[in-house]
Amino acid sequence: MNLAPYIDHTLLKATATPADILTLCTEARTHHFRAVCVNPQHVALCRSELEGSGVLVATVCGFPLGATTSGQKADEASSSVANGADEIDMVMAIGSALSGDWDYVQADIAAVRSATAGKVLKVIIETCYLSDEQKERATEAAVLAGADFVKTSTGFGTGGATPSDVALIRRVLAGRAEIKAAGGVRTPQDAEAMIAAGATRLGTSGGVGLVAGTQNPSGY
Repeated sequence: MNLAPYIDHTLLKATATPADILTLCTEARTHHFRAVCVNPQHVALCRSELEGSGVLVATVCGFPLGATTSGQKADEASSSVANGADEIDMVMAIGSALSGDWDYVQADIAAVRSATAGKVLKVIIETCYLSDEQKERATEAAVLAGADFVKTSTGFGTGGATPSDVALIRRVLAGRAEIKAAGGVRTPQDAEAMIAAGATRLGTSGGVGLVAGTQNPSGY
């Protein structure tokens, strides 16, 4: 299987330097990955480096905790779009989900949706912290708020994507949005299992290894 078109080539470490980001962009162009995914500080650099390449620029919002206000998330996302981001991966309000305040969760996502009209919005629900019922409710809230993707994980929580979680999300979405599996995609076999379960995008820092058929020990 050609995995490259599924891969969001990711570098979200606090220690990432501009030189590291340039290497990420070079790898993404070379292997024809779908996108790079970087912190907001690096969006403008990626836009400049990837212009005309066909590789999209994705960034994060409210990352990795999801605990900033809706207004702050919307402002962050809007700034990233102005700097050239094609896609926004936002973290939902995890604490609100755990307390059952689904109205807030949906409104929080809707605020970012309003700030990113015309761009792809992915909502990270951080499955490792949720029961199956909460995963279902979070998925429904995301799609009702206008998300284009539901994304499993930040890669900074206690666990990452699993095929069973991807399948659960797929069932709830019923074709209304797409799925990004992130965290724990370490081998080509992992990647293929996520795709078989319903993922149409893979978030991983090990994209080069995946397309080469080797293991990504970091898991993100």
